[in-house]
Amino acid sequence: MAEHPTERFRTLLAGGSNGFALDEACLLIAAHARPSLDVEGALSRLDVLAGEILPPTLDGLRTALFGPGGFRGNDQEYYDPANSYLDQVLDRRVGIPITLAVVAIEVGRRAGVPLWGVSMPGHFLLRDKVDPNVFVDPFNGGKILGVGDCRRMHHTMSGGAPWDDSFLNPASKLAIVARVLSNLKSVASARDDLGMLQWVLRLRQCIPGVAEQERVEFLRLEARFN
Repeated sequence: MAEHPTERFRTLLAGGSNGFALDEACLLIAAHARPSLDVEGALSRLDVLAGEILPPTLDGLRTALFGPGGFRGNDQEYYDPANSYLDQVLDRRVGIPITLAVVAIEVGRRAGVPLWGVSMPGHFLLRDKVDPNVFVDPFNGGKILGVGDCRRMHHTMSGGAPWDDSFLNPASKLAIVARVLSNLKSVASARDDLGMLQWVLRLRQCIPGVAEQERVEFLRLEARFN
């Protein structure tokens, strides 16, 4: 019998902050919304995309993934939960900043174009490992940004909130997974979808350091279903 996605997710995250496969973790999240999801099949689609990165450079990746007919930000239905499911992002070629970034990170890893994820408040970005002063906005056509551009974006999106240089630090895989689940928790709460909220909170319990308040929230919700 195949391992349940929750148990597979828990086992995977036991690898530590960066010691697990990010693409697999994100697909296992999606498998809770669509139990029939073929995780291995979706992983092979990332392999195919990586083979299209010619030349294997940052510009080559940006052209292949975010050029005409490529991946784009879903600014029409930003809060559609499908934007947070990696398999659906691959199917529809639309998503939100963090899932589009995961596509780029994992395709780049396969193609030899190393990228970090950057969990800037309000807008997830990519950072070039070869030239760390270069950032990429996966939501807006793979646009190249400098540090100053990132600061201006944050200023606009946050309404002038204070800037901290740490906002551009590379995010661990665990932090990326936590943010994907946090986004889904917000969507489930806004939709009053208790079934979705239940499995999202269950997966959140697999992340070390989850606030005790959230753990209590999860147990109370579990009690309502049992």
